[in-house]
Amino acid sequence: MNFYKKEILRIKDDCYSNQWQIDTVIGLKNYIDNNFQENLNLDLFSRIRFVSKYHLLRLFKKYYGQTPNQYLIDKRIEKAKEYIKNGLTISETCYEVGFESLSSFSSLFKRKTGFTPRTYQKSNFR
Repeated sequence: MNFYKKEILRIKDDCYSNQWQIDTVIGLKNYIDNNFQENLNLDLFSRIRFVSKYHLLRLFKKYYGQTPNQYLIDKRIEKAKEYIKNGLTISETCYEVGFESLSSFSSLFKRKTGFTPRTYQKSNFR
């Protein structure tokens, strides 16, 4: 093996240190994207990916910069905005995207978008 080939392999190992980690977090992200409306939590994620929940938490944050729960909330809020624009009521949207409480949905929606769901709905009908 020549010098250049050794350097390429060393750089590859530095950049893509563990393909298993990458596959695990991408698999989890895809699972959240496809099941965001379900009752999801870290225990379920760790069972699905066969990884301890704390290790999974660290891995997801390492690659995506946020925890799986933060990603799930962002995904739900983005889908809620889409559903509200398409004419669903606030209550229908809340339960359709996986929230169990209208008040927690409203407070998280306002925290993430700066608007209450009602204000956001009104602004999109004008």
